[in-house]
Amino acid sequence: MRTVNDYPIGIFDSGVGGLTVFQEIHKLLPQESILYFADNARLPYGNRSSTEILQFVREILNWMSYSKVKMAVMACNTSSALALEAVRKEFNFPILGVVLPGARAATKYSHRVGVISTLATAKSDSYRQAIQEINPNIKVWQVGCPELVPLIERDKIYDFHTQEILKKYINPLLEKNIDTLIYGCTHYRHLEEIIKNIIPYKIELIDPAYYVAQSVKKELEIMSLRKRSPGFNVRFVVTGSPKNFSRLSKKCLGYYPLVDFISLNRNLQELMISNTINKNN
Repeated sequence: MRTVNDYPIGIFDSGVGGLTVFQEIHKLLPQESILYFADNARLPYGNRSSTEILQFVREILNWMSYSKVKMAVMACNTSSALALEAVRKEFNFPILGVVLPGARAATKYSHRVGVISTLATAKSDSYRQAIQEINPNIKVWQVGCPELVPLIERDKIYDFHTQEILKKYINPLLEKNIDTLIYGCTHYRHLEEIIKNIIPYKIELIDPAYYVAQSVKKELEIMSLRKRSPGFNVRFVVTGSPKNFSRLSKKCLGYYPLVDFISLNRNLQELMISNTINKNN
């Protein structure tokens, strides 16, 4: 019989951006099983209202709860900024976000920080608040970049148009003489090659995904939830097109993952019924 330690770590994002978090967690904790959820039917999240984001997050976490995860990771800055604190007390497993680990990392290097993110994350002012809570002397500038996630999800990373859009977003930060640039959206590491051609080499790049993985490891150890049995299992689930997600994932993962489509509410009802039957037996 499976124990809680054998349950997977749940990771969710609106699309392929959270795969950067998936990779870092798997690299650091290769024995841990992972359930990756992409809500690609409703992306991008960055243009949604805080009410919509909170609703989406609750739906996904409910589904993960009935799917038996031992921890959930919001591999989405927008969700982390707008919904993390609201939902943490609603579920009986730890829930981690990406904003605080990224902000903590930035304070180790920086005096002048630039953040590129979705519009919703930028409007939330979450990175500025988190960084200045640690060190109020650090200057922080945030730029919302609404065009980037759709371009990445449409596989337009290397289009000339994408490079010009990136320059439009990053140049105002360079004018502030930033010494650090944070990827305030997990999708943006997919643009790293282009970003490095735009910014001076002396600017420190902060990818919160790496620091989230460190936080996951620490939390699992504190709560004695590390997996004890050998073997790694992964399941990819999407609410939109499995084919598109698998195709886009190839560039990040190096292979085409098997992807399951689910209708979120219908599948949740099925899981609830199944769990009720198992309890009665």
